[in-house]
Amino acid sequence: MIKCIFGLAVTLLFTLPLSAQDDSEVLFTVAGKPVTVGEFRYIYTKTNGEDATFSRESVMEYLDLYERFKLKVARAHDMGLDTVVALQNELEGYRKQLADNYLLDREVTDPLVEQLYIRKQQDVDFSHILFNVPSDRPADTLAVFERAQQVRQQLTADNFAQQAGQLSEDTYSKDRGGRIGYVSAPLPNGMHRLEEALWAAQPGKVYGPVRTAAGYHLFVRHASRPAYGQVEIAHILIRKGEDAGADTEPARERAMQAAAALEAGTPFEEVAATYSEDDKTRNQGGYIGFFGINRYNKDFEQAAFALTEDGQVSEVIESPVGFHILKRVSRRGVQPLEEQRPLLEATVRQDSRFAAAQRALLQRLRRQYGTDLMDQNLATYTATLDSSFFDVRKTFATDTDLPLLRIGDNTLTVSDFNDYLTRNGRRRATLQRSQALPEAVRVLFDAWVEQEVQRYAEQQLEVKFPDFRALMREYREGILLFEATKLEVWDKAGTDSTGLEEFFAAHREQYQFAPRARVQSFRIRVSDSLQVADVLAYADGRTPEEIMEYFGRQDVAVEEERYEADRLPEDLSMEVGSQTDPEQDPSGTVRVYRVAAVEPARPKELQEARGYVIADYQDQLEREWVDALRKTYEVKVNKNVLNKLIAS
Repeated sequence: MIKCIFGLAVTLLFTLPLSAQDDSEVLFTVAGKPVTVGEFRYIYTKTNGEDATFSRESVMEYLDLYERFKLKVARAHDMGLDTVVALQNELEGYRKQLADNYLLDREVTDPLVEQLYIRKQQDVDFSHILFNVPSDRPADTLAVFERAQQVRQQLTADNFAQQAGQLSEDTYSKDRGGRIGYVSAPLPNGMHRLEEALWAAQPGKVYGPVRTAAGYHLFVRHASRPAYGQVEIAHILIRKGEDAGADTEPARERAMQAAAALEAGTPFEEVAATYSEDDKTRNQGGYIGFFGINRYNKDFEQAAFALTEDGQVSEVIESPVGFHILKRVSRRGVQPLEEQRPLLEATVRQDSRFAAAQRALLQRLRRQYGTDLMDQNLATYTATLDSSFFDVRKTFATDTDLPLLRIGDNTLTVSDFNDYLTRNGRRRATLQRSQALPEAVRVLFDAWVEQEVQRYAEQQLEVKFPDFRALMREYREGILLFEATKLEVWDKAGTDSTGLEEFFAAHREQYQFAPRARVQSFRIRVSDSLQVADVLAYADGRTPEEIMEYFGRQDVAVEEERYEADRLPEDLSMEVGSQTDPEQDPSGTVRVYRVAAVEPARPKELQEARGYVIADYQDQLEREWVDALRKTYEVKVNKNVLNKLIAS
């Protein structure tokens, strides 16, 4: 159930409009408690979206709404609802759900997405020399790094291709002087450091060594261009054959025949179905779909992107696979960030850059909040442990106050670490296979430190992020509003039978039935001995039960329902005897609707209008409640501040 009329959705907030007005100025007070311009501007903008014009009419309308909201919150506080444990736990649950990913989204995901989007605006042309790293052993890594450093000393842009041909261990580009050509962001997983260096590099200079999952790279950036984006292509493929020395002329000749058919005006889809040997696409008009650069063979790619108009068809082109004729369906550049954001978020989260950014964030947080690791105390604690440490079922005492970690003003002890160890029994047991006891303790201690640093940072979210603080205020006040309204209005409307009856009696004229048609729906199993006309003739003036009892329920089913004029089944009118044409389904059953009677307008009884009456009674109770709150709690509006806010 939605508990806040002001939208308790965990979504990114709208950017607030720039204004010279100080957001800390007090716009109004309720019972002496201030509501600032910043708070009102935030909720007004978020609620109204594109309609947040700050016109006098819209601001005054929303000001009244927000005053009533704050009056109810004030009443909730006076009722002591903010001290109810169940509501506090509910709020903490909302906060945890929101905070779990908030820090990572703001500090890691969002910057990576925006950075990647900027890089996607350009394609970059480069060459590189790759030095493979044979293992993760530090000695091997250092040796390769030093070799790359030595080679770089001898490199220039002029001799780069020659040196790459001799030294590079990239079999793809070595024979081309290390030339990769144009690439687009993101580079493959594990290559984000090269991507970062490449997009920041100046043309014509040698850079590196840069470490990636492939090894160490030296590179030269040659040029850049606006991103090609993606092209949507259909094709006709005539395969060359699997043998390297096979005669390709028959395939070329068949491709030329396909091209001639297109030239003669045969639709591309028909030619693809007749000639193409791509079994996946031939019956779909040759449709391949969208792709960007470096997806297919270079000749195929260049021919596809060379098509300048939708519907344009290429000449016959050759690739290692065979001969192709391409048709451009459409082309699209880099889409706006907000359209791309979900895809880019998924991309960065699956890429090694995300883990690297997480590690960098934790290191930054440790410095920011002042993290003190008490290694001597950890050594003292470790000395008390034995091999039972690795027992997955072992529990650890939580009554030891020896400090191990200080983050900001928060000190954590052996007891806190022991609680972590107890909850991570499987990981303890797993470490026994690869770590001695002191090293295993250290691995778990470091993981615990990272967890606690992130937890401490999440506790500071309200201080660091004003929008998080505003969102938590929404949650907190929304919960209070819901509970107060439930107790003061909704529950009363549902249980106060005397008040409900009095309200209904005073407003009975509002609850009326318009004239209604009583419509009978017939399903008739027609046979030589049972015809539709016979059933309808007998049905006049009789109830559904009487009709079905007479003909047998296995042959005739009748239902009856009342309809006002605007809800009548199609082809019926508000006249007795009006009926639809019989419709027969494949089983032989015939369906007919007929108006059996037309009932005049009449007042509804309470039970017939109960849902509407309760809703209207709730509205009245809420109006009376707000009127009473305005008499109880003084509302003061600062007119000068209000006038500055309007059309700001």
